[in-house]
Amino acid sequence: MGIRVYKPTSPGRRKSSVNTFEEVTASTPFKKLLVSKKRSSGRNAQGKITIRHRGGGAKRHYRIVDFKRDKYDIEGRVVSIEYDPNRNARIALISYKDGEKRYVIAPHKLQVGEVLLSSKKRVEVKEGNTMPLEHIPVGMLIYNVELTPGKGAELGRSAGTVIKLMAVDAGKAHLKLPSGEVRTVPMSCMATIGQVSNPDARHVRMGKAGRKRYLGIKPTVRGKAMNPVDHPHGGGEGSQPIGMKHPKTPWGKPALGHTTRKKKKYSNKFIVTSKKKKRRK
Repeated sequence: MGIRVYKPTSPGRRKSSVNTFEEVTASTPFKKLLVSKKRSSGRNAQGKITIRHRGGGAKRHYRIVDFKRDKYDIEGRVVSIEYDPNRNARIALISYKDGEKRYVIAPHKLQVGEVLLSSKKRVEVKEGNTMPLEHIPVGMLIYNVELTPGKGAELGRSAGTVIKLMAVDAGKAHLKLPSGEVRTVPMSCMATIGQVSNPDARHVRMGKAGRKRYLGIKPTVRGKAMNPVDHPHGGGEGSQPIGMKHPKTPWGKPALGHTTRKKKKYSNKFIVTSKKKKRRK
């Protein structure tokens, strides 16, 4: 698991890097866990573009990933570590003793042949094992955490992500998220020990626009390069500043640093410490 940089034989190669995929052990996915994936290209049910700069990209099949890990007290052996085009983490194909196979988010440094276990009770504290937060030792690093018991993991699913269990008290578990936010979840929620695989994903550089197009991301035009009729930043002879105190979206709403979270959101009561605000340079 690492990053490969090629010789700068072209302008695109000069600034690009790729994953080495050395941890991937299978080149073809398990067909019974594949489903077709329909593209929306950023459009809603009416066909109107609600998310700009989406469309195209390489065709993909969706891998059905088990986020609930509800095969309790049945040992599963790792058959293969695979690449998933729908996420930047690696996935592992698990074969259980009863013959069923499932995909799970692979923890960092998982090896083929290892045995993983999921249980409602306390099990061995080992990377890849899943159990309720109330049975996990305080201070452990976890991922794949549920917000609602039985719903499936919603926190800590991206490559390299790790969450720290700070405390378990009065039926609640205190979690420190990568953003610096500390929030509470029910202590009966399931979580997996360890860190999500492929932590080097954040260091990969695309290098050229074409690689972004493979991902289904289309080019973005700067607002200051437009005309005044098209964007609040537009207009002026030659290169000009945006002409206002703070940047705005094409529809005049504040952008870049302006919080979009609702002030009276229902989950505010679960947040103990707000996330750290990034300083703008």
